[in-house]
Amino acid sequence: MAASGNFAFNNPVFQEQRPGLTPPAAQTNYAAASHQAADVASNAQLEGMYAAPTASSADTGRMTVEDTVLKTAGLFGILLVTALVGWFWTLGGTLDATRPAGLTIMPWIIGALVGFVLALVITFTSRKKVRPALIWAYAAAEGLFVGGISAFFEVQWSGIVIQATIATLSVVGVTLALFANGKVRVSKRANKIFMIALGGYLVFGLVNLVLMWTGVIDGRFGLYSAEIFGIPLGLVIGIVVVLMAAYSLVQDFDLVQQGARNGAPRQFGWVGAFGIMVTVVWLYVEILRMIAILRGSD
Repeated sequence: MAASGNFAFNNPVFQEQRPGLTPPAAQTNYAAASHQAADVASNAQLEGMYAAPTASSADTGRMTVEDTVLKTAGLFGILLVTALVGWFWTLGGTLDATRPAGLTIMPWIIGALVGFVLALVITFTSRKKVRPALIWAYAAAEGLFVGGISAFFEVQWSGIVIQATIATLSVVGVTLALFANGKVRVSKRANKIFMIALGGYLVFGLVNLVLMWTGVIDGRFGLYSAEIFGIPLGLVIGIVVVLMAAYSLVQDFDLVQQGARNGAPRQFGWVGAFGIMVTVVWLYVEILRMIAILRGSD
């Protein structure tokens, strides 16, 4: 889920290198926290649905894995289209991040705010009635956010977007393959560990944001830029978070599979697709930040 609001930061280190750019940490921290919250809510929501009695014979269709895959692909198609719009808009009417005609954070602001509101509505209303139009709208808003934040990072670190995209697709592909082969599975113990780790990471992200906003710490990424034995803290945390996001994907895949087995109404395939999209975007944003930390000021 995207973040909301227009955050104006006065980070001298960042502005000296790229005047007019919003510090990446402000975008990635808040976006990650919002995505994590939406994903947890979506998982809890689906668990409640699948625990309910299966659809009656009066229902016209059942949820299937194949149908959910098609819905997921459609949502990502919309996200990619609007991401291109967000990229073009952010760079001032050009696709060339090496020569931006101008920089604006409006796509990020609009996508973040609209996405955040829609995610809340979807999460708290889909238990009673699934509204695909809202999920489509959310995908479009997420596209603006992803396109905007990607453009900002690409201006600062040329080539970073393709690197993050390849890494994200690799993690998703490996996770899906392991799940399909029965190598990784959801368990109650793993779920508890995941929730504890997620809660701790949310607190860390919020504390980091507050410290940056108040000027207590400097640097593009705040606490993430700190080093432990010469290793950036952001890199260590990033690896842990990627593993968390991968497990979240396993939860998403498992819930879709269980929904199909239990004969959930076909409309709930949209909720499964929504959960997968939320997790993949969270994963992408985290990898984007981790690569930026590794590349430093190059």
